[in-house]
Amino acid sequence: MALSGHRRRPVVALYERIADAVHDGTYPPGSTLPSEPKLAAELGVSRPALREALLLLQEDGLLTVRRGVGRTVNARPPRRGFEHVQPLEELVGGGTGPRVRALLRSVEEPTDFTTQHLLAPARAELRFWESLLSGESGPAALCHEWAAADEVLDRVHPAFATALRECGDAPAGDPAVSMLSVLLAASREVALHAHSGITATLLGRRRGEQLGRPADTPAVLVTQVVRVGDTPVLAAKHMLPTGAPALPVLQSH
Repeated sequence: MALSGHRRRPVVALYERIADAVHDGTYPPGSTLPSEPKLAAELGVSRPALREALLLLQEDGLLTVRRGVGRTVNARPPRRGFEHVQPLEELVGGGTGPRVRALLRSVEEPTDFTTQHLLAPARAELRFWESLLSGESGPAALCHEWAAADEVLDRVHPAFATALRECGDAPAGDPAVSMLSVLLAASREVALHAHSGITATLLGRRRGEQLGRPADTPAVLVTQVVRVGDTPVLAAKHMLPTGAPALPVLQSH
């Protein structure tokens, strides 16, 4: 669902209200929504606005229209978080969620990668998180995430800047969350746009040691950039070795 601007349109706010009701069990999976007139009255909105929000919910996979029945909640509605932007820990393994272990939480100068993808000047200070995702069968992915400089975040996404400061430079350990999880939790009122790239590679010595695999193990490198409007706020590299849980990929145009 494409959104423009930093603030959600009224119909998207209505979308969120209904989606929240789905995810909190007010309208559980498999249930049928009230008729349009009744639902519009319950929510205190116009029927045209409701109809548009219901169409968006249908497009995003929360609802299905059944002839003679009405709109029903899908048995497995999508997970929340702008529906198509999800943390790797929710995607790897079909949403069962591996454990996230914080290896490093620090501030560093820009690298070639962050200069390119975060448009960071040479002397900027960027928050850097290194995390290891592990499932029942062992390490599944190594994640490197960088946030844009604080002054950029204060301007384009102050809630994310505040959330990162509250996290602080926490010591390495368990349990933890990814930086993208923090971003999504802080973005209820902010439209995010993201794109990813996928490359075949080898782990290399250091990453192999961290993942408990030989250096010449084939791997998939996923790069990810998340933007607010035209401004990149997060860039990441995710290394998934051969044998890691399946990662679903949706190609869009």
